[in-house]
Amino acid sequence: MTVDRSADELAPVQSTATAAPALEHRPGRWIANWDAEDKGQWEAEGRSIAKRNLYWSIFAEFLGFVVWQLWSIVVVQLPAAGFRFDTNQIFWLISIPSLVGATLRIPYTFMVPKFGGRNWTIVSALLLLIPTTGLAICVSNPETPFGIMLLMAALAGFGGGNFASSMANITFFYPAREKGWALGLNAAGGNLGAAVAQLVVPIAITLLAAGTVNLPMAGIIWIPLIIIAAFGAYKYMNNLTSAKGDVAGSLAALKEPHLWIMAFLYIGTFGSFIGFAGVFPKLIKDYFPDFSSIHVGAVALSLAFLGPLVGSLARPYGGRMADRMGGARMTIASFASMAVITLTMIWTLPLKNFWLFLTLFLLLFLASGFGNGATYRMIPVIFATSSRAARAGAPSATTARLASSSLGLISAIGAYGGFVIPQVLNASNSASGSYTPAFYGFVGAYVLMLIVCWVCYIRPARKRNTIGHI
Repeated sequence: MTVDRSADELAPVQSTATAAPALEHRPGRWIANWDAEDKGQWEAEGRSIAKRNLYWSIFAEFLGFVVWQLWSIVVVQLPAAGFRFDTNQIFWLISIPSLVGATLRIPYTFMVPKFGGRNWTIVSALLLLIPTTGLAICVSNPETPFGIMLLMAALAGFGGGNFASSMANITFFYPAREKGWALGLNAAGGNLGAAVAQLVVPIAITLLAAGTVNLPMAGIIWIPLIIIAAFGAYKYMNNLTSAKGDVAGSLAALKEPHLWIMAFLYIGTFGSFIGFAGVFPKLIKDYFPDFSSIHVGAVALSLAFLGPLVGSLARPYGGRMADRMGGARMTIASFASMAVITLTMIWTLPLKNFWLFLTLFLLLFLASGFGNGATYRMIPVIFATSSRAARAGAPSATTARLASSSLGLISAIGAYGGFVIPQVLNASNSASGSYTPAFYGFVGAYVLMLIVCWVCYIRPARKRNTIGHI
């Protein structure tokens, strides 16, 4: 009887030990006991909570990308508004938001564990009011000193940092089996902000201004949406007590050579996407100055939005094709395509055909978008199979932790391409009076990146007969 009774008492103890604790809602919209991997908790409450946080995260990150790209559109209209900045100053106004935004991605990654996802989304959204309001004030007066303009452009980098904190926050909300889709939606929603900004701003500052250029509207039109995003985060988002930072993982990832190799490749893919998104309106303006009419010029510049749009939509398909064919193969195909397309664009520039120029640039954005998806797909596979930790026999949890930390760092390093590309074009124009040498330099960089990818990943995989795995 004693044995029977002990068995009866043991059963409920085991059941209690395996049951997930109920979610605990605390003041300040904090949630304790969150476990997205527990299917019972996920289906009962978790999924609906995660979706609500994802939607508001996408909206806030979308506005971050909008603000990040504002100066790329505004600068081409500065002469029409009475500003007299030289080409070197214009390129600094284009590139400084990317420099600041890329740098901010590193600390922004750790803000969610420190302050909570909801709380930091409120703060990061409200910070966007500074560059938008500052832009509206600065461009309303042609006598504004260049130093003040450069400071306001730098503060637009707040929008670039939002990507890192937004992605880190959503990572904590979703189970591994649905994380890829959720992060893909979050990233795509943010990237589309660059396209929408380039579509809306030229129209808002010209066609809605009765034949004049109303530059302050470039910042003013986004202020109500930023306030809505901050209020939505305050009202509907949550903080998770289980969201923990991984500074140690990031420091360990920095010691992995593959992090630096993949960061170099990502500068070529995402760096090209964000860099060309920034300079595309100015290139249209410089290569096709015949669009002298304000209204005609606005329509031509609005077409620049198609580049970021195509690149954003291509990204998930690049990841999907990489799943089938291998990320390294797709990355090499992307660099080869970008090199060929850029050469074709250079050789056809003397034709002065706007529609051919636009088509080739859209193809360049398409190739970079596919490369973004393929390169990002490579990272977790490489860290699981080829990193120092993997070769030393580290458990999968350790390599996954390194891959996760590396993704954030690589996204930050890749974003520096948004600074490098405008500055290389500026240097080329200053030295030779033409952008052509810079484009030839980009072709050389794509070829070099193709070779690095082949040497580091394709050739070793062929030797191991695992070519499709990376």
